[in-house]
Amino acid sequence: MNNPCLACGACCAYFRVSFYWSEAEPFLGGQVPVALTVPINHHYIAMQGTDVKPARCIALEGTIGEAVSCSIYAQRSSTCHEVMPSWHNGVADEKCDRARLAHGLPPLTPNNSPELPSPPYPQSA
Repeated sequence: MNNPCLACGACCAYFRVSFYWSEAEPFLGGQVPVALTVPINHHYIAMQGTDVKPARCIALEGTIGEAVSCSIYAQRSSTCHEVMPSWHNGVADEKCDRARLAHGLPPLTPNNSPELPSPPYPQSA
């Protein structure tokens, strides 16, 4: 089975994607495009579109539940690096399940969420 995230995208359109501001500061080695972020407070910023409800990250391309990709995949934040589909490594993920349910998608099961390759994960099927 292909990476289930490429046919989902629910987490990118459900949760606020916030992270420390330096991840978007080129002078400090940050890679997230600052033009795609909004300030949250003195220390944190978020991806545009995830600071409101309903949320949808500005970098998310495609149709949720069908085919999606991230336009800044190689430059995504640490928050995005930490996201794994439910049952990755044999463990259910409550956040993945909650985001999928919010978009009318069934939770992943051990039978439909394969082991993903080591990072970086592929962007397309």
